[in-house]
Amino acid sequence: MSEQEHWERVFLSNPPEKVGWYRPNLETSLNWIKEILADREALIIDVGGGASTLVDDLLAEGYRSITVADLSKTALELTRKRLGEKADAVTWIAGDITALDLSSSAYDLWHDRAAFHFLTAEDEQQKYLNNLKKALKPSGYLIIATFSPEAPPRCSGLEVERYTPDRLKSFLGPDFMLKRDRKELHVTPGGVEQMYLYCCFQRKG
Repeated sequence: MSEQEHWERVFLSNPPEKVGWYRPNLETSLNWIKEILADREALIIDVGGGASTLVDDLLAEGYRSITVADLSKTALELTRKRLGEKADAVTWIAGDITALDLSSSAYDLWHDRAAFHFLTAEDEQQKYLNNLKKALKPSGYLIIATFSPEAPPRCSGLEVERYTPDRLKSFLGPDFMLKRDRKELHVTPGGVEQMYLYCCFQRKG
């Protein structure tokens, strides 16, 4: 089964609020974005955000240039239906973030909660980084949330990579400066504890 088939099955067989990474609101992400981006016209991409509620909260805060990218067309469609007419204000991209042809210097902020850590092969990780570097503007921001070393080694039936701030810094390279980090305990709808690491990086101008 391909990764896309796996995630389509996940979202076809479970409502979004039952998947392991679901939170009613991504408070940490939203608060950091509001602190970083005072300009509500700033361009934001939410990678792997297909069924996330972050787009709802960003729209409610007045952000008007939001892109949501996800491997699962089903996840994207569920969110479009939830938003109703508001969905027309969002750009929706279905596809693998390691293979998408994103525009150069297109975004002021790249957000990723619980997508990158599913990339366990070095070539996939490098393709992700290449797209990040292509699409994020100089001086732009990256907010990324992954499993920390305390978290389980698997999620939704797949292996995940677990990260420390130093490991993420090493992966991203000298062009990215770590601005802040924190750990946050997430409890899945099924009661499993997962420790997340949130990091905010700024790309050098």
